[in-house]
Amino acid sequence: MAGTTHTVTNQAPPLAQYDVFTADRALTEAVERHLDPSLLDEGLSELSALGRTSGSVQVQEWGVQANENPPRLRTHDRYGHRIDEVDFHPAWHRLLGKGVSAGLTNAWARPGGHVRRAAGFVVWSQVEAGNGCPLSMTHAAVPALRADPALAAEWEPRLTSVVYDRALRPAHEKPGVLFGMGMTEKQGGSDVRANTTSARPLAEDGTYELTGHKWFCSAPMSDAFLVLAQAPGGLTCFLVPRVLEDGSRNVFLIQRLKDKLGNRSNASSEVEFAGTWARRVGDEGRGVRTIIGMVAATRLDCVLGSAGLMRQAVAQAVHHCAYREAFGGKLIDKPLMRNVLADLALESEAATTLALRLAAAYDDGSERERALLRIAVPAAKYWVTKRCAPLAVEAAECLGGNGYVEESGMPRLVRESPLNSVWEGAGNVQALDVLRALSRDPQVLDAYLGEVGRARGADHRLDGAIKDLLTELADLEGAEGRARRLVERLALVLQGSLLVRYAPPQVADAFCAARLGGDGGAAFGTLPHTLDLATVVERARPQV
Repeated sequence: MAGTTHTVTNQAPPLAQYDVFTADRALTEAVERHLDPSLLDEGLSELSALGRTSGSVQVQEWGVQANENPPRLRTHDRYGHRIDEVDFHPAWHRLLGKGVSAGLTNAWARPGGHVRRAAGFVVWSQVEAGNGCPLSMTHAAVPALRADPALAAEWEPRLTSVVYDRALRPAHEKPGVLFGMGMTEKQGGSDVRANTTSARPLAEDGTYELTGHKWFCSAPMSDAFLVLAQAPGGLTCFLVPRVLEDGSRNVFLIQRLKDKLGNRSNASSEVEFAGTWARRVGDEGRGVRTIIGMVAATRLDCVLGSAGLMRQAVAQAVHHCAYREAFGGKLIDKPLMRNVLADLALESEAATTLALRLAAAYDDGSERERALLRIAVPAAKYWVTKRCAPLAVEAAECLGGNGYVEESGMPRLVRESPLNSVWEGAGNVQALDVLRALSRDPQVLDAYLGEVGRARGADHRLDGAIKDLLTELADLEGAEGRARRLVERLALVLQGSLLVRYAPPQVADAFCAARLGGDGGAAFGTLPHTLDLATVVERARPQV
């Protein structure tokens, strides 16, 4: 029997049994904005269904279970045979199956597919971020495989399937498959041209034997992988199946699983190739050019994943403060806490708005939109993913000591928050990629300026930021040393222009004041007190 001193009061109820999608106004409005009206009813219905699934107690518990029971590597069976398999908790498979069935690997084959999938990815990332890795790589493999029409015709229907089949068997026997990727090696990291894995041509045209290693290979239980190796003609892209057509296992030696800061439910591994069968994708010597479509798509998913994590952190913080009382009133009504929450909400909405705009550019597919993506994806990847970690830490602090306790879910968000900044090219790689785009293709800057120019004249702080940015862009000589500053400004100006065009005036005003007008501090919660912060916070509050 509970003691009389242990009556539980002044605690927020769990943020559960709600629609994660419809509770996010910035996200729902972005979908309504970018999705063709003829697709809107269907799109909103499917996303709301995924939102209810994501907010359910059962699925949230699966996320906890998958993280508390990380994958285990089994290199050999009981008889000593090499099997190289990874065992996952049943919750992992349930989550991955839900993600596949929700169409999170199927953006390329349906109208408005990228916007619909992007919104779903933001929603699903809030449940459990680890299974986003195989979902992302499977989705992103499609543009790379299209370098070889025959391969694309064979594999694309399997990649875009809504059926999850976990069995290790030949791909042609499965209703759906998952893809992984192997690029980095321990001596090179992001410098993939330093790769030493060799590819020796075999008798059958287009087939090779690989020898070498990959220092990072995520989701090693996938059905196939796109990898880079040195062929006689130079660095080349290859498709490596886990199981060969005759049912035998390909040589895919998993040396160990990485012990990571976060992303605990997902298996990231080191693998060795020793006479591994592979099929060439694209021409020899054009490996980077072939796989770059996959890289660009996964980088956008890093932005989407961070936007999802940020949204969940903000939702938890605002929800807690709406119920928690201190010093004679609700925390959400205290001016200083309201300032913190509003600042967090601005960051989250700016990330979501930018991410969905980029997804819409994929759906558009025009030359101008492709040019915009060439500069905006690495800029967004650089900035949004970097803002995720400090936001997650500040949101956890809003819960006080409760936010430091595992049961709150906030520590898992904090551990996950740096990941997307590191994966698919860390910050310096993204900044240099932006400089490379600016120096090689004038259409890139034209597309960017055309996009931000649509909001010109609506806010004097945005206008001033655009003018200052043009001054910086006028001289790119020796720009590498200031590349981070330049890319930060590119991202902020783009976010500001989108919010001025699409967000409520209170949100746009606060963002431009703090992010573009210099009227904000280095920490969250330093917005000008004269702004309408209550409206900003109420907009971010999840309605349960």
